[in-house]
Amino acid sequence: MINIPNLGQFDENSGLKPLTATSDGKFTVGQSGVAEIAVTGDGKVEFVSFGTHSMACVKSAISYPTYYPIEPVELQRPTKAVLMDLDGTSVRSEEFWIWIIQMTTASLLGNPKFELEDADLPFVSGHSVSEHLSYCIDKYCPGASLERAREFYFEHTHREMKEIMEGRGRDGAFTPVEGIKEFLYELKGMGIKIGLVTSGLYEKAWPEIVSAFKTLGMGDPNDFYDATITAGFPLRKGSSGTLGELSPKPHPWLYSETAIVGLGIPFAERNSVIGIEDSGAGVCSVRLAGYNTIGITGGNIEESGTGALCGHYCDSFEQILKIIKG
Repeated sequence: MINIPNLGQFDENSGLKPLTATSDGKFTVGQSGVAEIAVTGDGKVEFVSFGTHSMACVKSAISYPTYYPIEPVELQRPTKAVLMDLDGTSVRSEEFWIWIIQMTTASLLGNPKFELEDADLPFVSGHSVSEHLSYCIDKYCPGASLERAREFYFEHTHREMKEIMEGRGRDGAFTPVEGIKEFLYELKGMGIKIGLVTSGLYEKAWPEIVSAFKTLGMGDPNDFYDATITAGFPLRKGSSGTLGELSPKPHPWLYSETAIVGLGIPFAERNSVIGIEDSGAGVCSVRLAGYNTIGITGGNIEESGTGALCGHYCDSFEQILKIIKG
């Protein structure tokens, strides 16, 4: 049994794996007060227990590991805000973006027949573009330039998004998740604030949101959501970017900013906030931000070994609504 204070107790079937030391070598079990260390199944987040409190280390393929305190979470009603992920949770689009990553890797290899493996899926969804590309470079194109990979990625992205916006794109690229329209209107009727949170860059995310709302007949998403945050604009030569590649999920900042800045809910009232996610990176992001986490099926939560970090794990928005109502 693994015990991580403020997170929970986890058995061998939880998806978390015990470690003797953190990957950066800073902490070792039995030294400096460290009682236990565990890591998510996908290896992205490590948890360090000091017996009475704990920290989480978010690893990165392109930056320094970052440590965050793990705060206790308790579901308090009435719910003041619901924070919702975009890809996979609100809109079925993960297959499209994985396809873009696959085409990018194929371009790097000069092999148009290249295909990703099922084992790659937890590492090419839910994180930042550069994280996804770094993973593929390490596995399939050792020595290739991340800068070159990003050039291919945005070349494919711009072409395919243009096709979609002009009605000629990939069929089924962006499909609203079943039941989301009724769910969103129910939340509105209850007076609950709604925030949309995505690690996707604005140029990727916004067409998805607009497309989904058009399909649902829900008008302008800017008029509906109380706050929306994306990973900003990509840093490329000849233009100014915004911070997004080093601070996305599983870091907590996107969720924290949406709730605290966007919705005006102070951290002291975090127990009345719920985050809904379908990816392992998202689950960690919500939980490290200090909010109640509800996982929804259809993503990579089970594959990433983060299911045990969810306060609830549901099959539908109908089930989630019951939890919110109590």
